[in-house]
Amino acid sequence: MPRRATKIVATLGPASSDPALLEAMIRAGVNVVRLNFSHGQAQDHVDRARLVREASQRAGREVAIMADLQGPKIRVGKFADGKVMLEPGMPFVLDASRTELGDLQGVGLDYKELPRDVKAGDVLLLNDGLIVLTVNAVKGEQVHTTVKLGGELSNNKGINKQGGGLTAAALTAKDMDDIRTAMSFNADYVAVSFPKNATDMEMARQLCNVACTNGHRPGLIAKIERAEAIPELDRILAVSDGIMVARGDLAVEVGNAAVPGLQKHMIKRARELDKLVITATQMMESMIVNPVPTRAEVSDVANAVLDGTDAVMLSAETAAGKYPLETVEMMAAVCLEAEKTDHDPLDDDFVGAHFNRIDHAIAMGALFTAHHLKAKAIVALTDSGSTPLWMSRHSVRMPIYALTPKVATQRKMALMRNVSPLLMDTSTDRDTALTEAEAHLKKRGIVQAGDVYAITVGEPMGTPGGTNTLKICRAT
Repeated sequence: MPRRATKIVATLGPASSDPALLEAMIRAGVNVVRLNFSHGQAQDHVDRARLVREASQRAGREVAIMADLQGPKIRVGKFADGKVMLEPGMPFVLDASRTELGDLQGVGLDYKELPRDVKAGDVLLLNDGLIVLTVNAVKGEQVHTTVKLGGELSNNKGINKQGGGLTAAALTAKDMDDIRTAMSFNADYVAVSFPKNATDMEMARQLCNVACTNGHRPGLIAKIERAEAIPELDRILAVSDGIMVARGDLAVEVGNAAVPGLQKHMIKRARELDKLVITATQMMESMIVNPVPTRAEVSDVANAVLDGTDAVMLSAETAAGKYPLETVEMMAAVCLEAEKTDHDPLDDDFVGAHFNRIDHAIAMGALFTAHHLKAKAIVALTDSGSTPLWMSRHSVRMPIYALTPKVATQRKMALMRNVSPLLMDTSTDRDTALTEAEAHLKKRGIVQAGDVYAITVGEPMGTPGGTNTLKICRAT
């Protein structure tokens, strides 16, 4: 399989839970498996995590597991007939106090705070924006609206407020239980749904740390899907390990036309702040039912790659679609083709950058030197994964190989763009480790005799954040 810089996140579901199929998907290019905690019980996710680890072992490729929390349920209740057909101009009441099933006049709410979050003139978007209601008045627990854009409204469809502003907490009691479940199988990443600000992410971090008693620390991904999260982006990034550009709910709140520009901004900002970024939602949606994607979907994936995303994500395509393996294969092919596009890897910001940490400076020095020497590869001996992360924030053509003694670090690096994580015992002295690293690379066909490569290492060995040496080597 050709080496690909951009990583693929695939959602596990009924369509992809067959062990042989999951193994084939991993062989085809899946780097991270997403467990969607919006569906299933705790034991289901424990079983699926075990399925992933077993399939990964059979495929001979370590993959990361990402636990994606459900977040707050901001939804309408249920209808007596399961659905209603709303026509433009009709009055419709959203009633937080209603206990009976809904009808053409109105429906109850799972989200009881809605009457306190809206006022006359606000616009509510239901079912991913397919239904649009204008708020006329709030009377006690009732929100009186007029249908602006009609259509079929069925049970438990989501509610968004145009421009954002719903106060639902990002972390629910269910999310807290799900964090404990995710930590029971050492999920490599936890994705937090609907965070508004840095405080939400700090709380999630604290909950993860408390839930995991064996010292495991998952990476924390903030799903940017609320309008109010956009102005808080830098502060959210500062306390997270990365973000997900969750284009579905975000588009409902800010409008479809605003999303492409926001996507580019978020990817750029995440890379500038040395954070990871996943681009998600409907990337190959048509492949849920069709064996090939549309041209627009191919362009969408390719543009995310050109923007510099670490990973592109598949949701229903692999969880419930008819062609999960074919979708992964197609996405991998599109990523590879997009990565051939010319670009300037060493921009002015890179050349003129200032560094406050020795390990960061060594990482950037390795990139600069290897680029000018046209080295075959960059190699990082790493304990924590920080050095290859910094290297991966810049779009260099040469591959980055990260050698680590820790399986947990190897799995977390599976999400980093252009980083190939490999497991290697580095508990020896530095010179022995460097010799063994070259043997490791030659055995895998990464370098051959005469090839130049750059390698970074820390002295003493095994100290997180201790990378302090750059060596230019010629393979013997």
